[in-house]
This record gives sequence, structure tokens and C-alpha cells, in this order.
Amino acid sequence: MMSSENRSHFSASCSSVSEKARAKINLALHVTGQRPDGYHLLDMLVTFADHGDRLDFMRSPADAFTLSGRFGELLAGDGGTNLVLKARDLLREAIGPLAFPVRIHLEKNLPVASGIGGGSADAAATLRGLMRLWGTTLSAETLAALALKLGADVPMCLESRPLIARGIGEELEPVPELPAFAMVLANPLKGVSTPEVFRRLATKNNPALSLTPSRPQAADWLAAIAATRNDLEPPARELVPEIAAMAAMLQARGALLTRMSGSGATCFGIFASMTSAEDAAAALHDARSDWYFQATETVSGGA
Repeated sequence: MMSSENRSHFSASCSSVSEKARAKINLALHVTGQRPDGYHLLDMLVTFADHGDRLDFMRSPADAFTLSGRFGELLAGDGGTNLVLKARDLLREAIGPLAFPVRIHLEKNLPVASGIGGGSADAAATLRGLMRLWGTTLSAETLAALALKLGADVPMCLESRPLIARGIGEELEPVPELPAFAMVLANPLKGVSTPEVFRRLATKNNPALSLTPSRPQAADWLAAIAATRNDLEPPARELVPEIAAMAAMLQARGALLTRMSGSGATCFGIFASMTSAEDAAAALHDARSDWYFQATETVSGGA
């Protein structure tokens, strides 16, 4: 049953809203164990890029879902497995019959299944956007539980700010000191199987994440991040050799730090400035126009 608070918010609903689904970047990913149900325990330092997908929501006589963007066609046959539609349906179930029909348009700018949380970010943006469109709110606990039903990455994408995530991704701790970074995202547009990456992981009880930057300056954070790991990168490189090639290309163009994000195959390079990141992305695109390169800036913890 909808609370009186939800009803009062619902009266303020609007006819259309838009949401950005920011790319999720795993600056560090430590695999620290495995639960009896098979889920791996992770310690992650996560930030979010300004670049991402875009979702538009508007009143409609009936539910509708449309796609555009560079990678939109890859989701055209997704049907009921699409996380955007699952998020819509779960939120509608939680809100009740006052959740009117909606047309959702997804501009898919991020590569699909690429280790930067594209689908999870889209689901989180759907929750945020539809709550605004439908003029309603849910308690933090209810919303977090709903997000986790959609996937382990969705709660952190709902936050879309720098944080440390532990457990299977549901234990979140903001990192307000983390600065913004100029960055280039690189992906060979070749899929990598997450289950196979975990299967090939030699050790599943690795040291936990420990971050101790002495000062909040970017250089100190870079040094602290460089001392961390992505435990999934070595097995992912075995499956997709292009990951090593992309890291080398980013380094050759002046990246201060390179690493794979998530389970791959996207890599990132952190650069000294947005100008140097944009120059590097342009040069890398010229060298491999069949791959994905995108200059962007991450959000700061204090944003």
C-alpha cells in the first residue's frame, strides 16, 4: 500500500524527465573470498565517468521502449531480459497502480557487457528517472533491496558517485576525498565471459583493499590506486589478448595509470588533463577505428 508521503509526491509528477547513466569504473577490484552460494566477495574502489548512456522517460498511452545510439542495435532483440524493462516493472510493482504507462528511450552510448556497468547504470537511471516521472519516493532500504534484485552493480550505480563497495557489491561506503580524473576508456568490442574469468581466477582469497593516500591531491590518489589491483585482469587477458594491447597503447599515449575495469574487456587510462586525454583518444581512434575509445572525466567525491 502506498504511503501518504508517496501519494503527496505523486501529485507532483511531471510529463517527461531525462537521466544520465554514467559508466562505472572499477579503479580497483580485489577478490577476497567466495560465499557458499557461489557469489564472489569483492572489495572495489569505484568511480563514475561523465560519459554514459542517456534515458528519456515520458507519459504515454501505453508502455513503450525505443533505442538509439552507437550500440543500440545490439539490444534490439533483448526483449524481457533488458534491465531497463525489469527496473520499470519492479518499481511499478513497488509503487502500485498509480504508476502510469511510460515511454522509455535509451540512447546506448556504452559498449554492451564491457565491464563498465552499462546495463546496471541503465537500470539505476530507470529507477531514478521513473521515481521522478511518477512523482514518488521509496525508503532507502526498499530502494536498495529493489536495486539489488536487478544486479549486484545496480546499488552502486544508483549512487553514481565515488565509493568503496564490499561484499557482492551491496555494502557501500562513499569516498568524498576522491578527486576527478581525466580518462580514456578503451574497448576492443570483443566480449569476455565473466563466469569464465572467475573460473580461471587462480586465487579467490586475496588481500583486502587498503587505501591510505597521505593527502587528497590527485597524485597521492594515483599512487594509492597504483598499489591496488584488479584481480580479474590476468585471467581476462588470457581470454582476450587485446586487453594487454589496449593497455600498452594507452601507456604509449601518456597514460599515468592503466588498468582493466570490472571483468573486462574495457580498460582505462588516467591522464594528466582532459586535453591530453582527448588527444590520446583521437590518436587511438585513428590507429584502431574498429575499437572503442572515449575521453571523459570522472566525477569527484565532493561533487
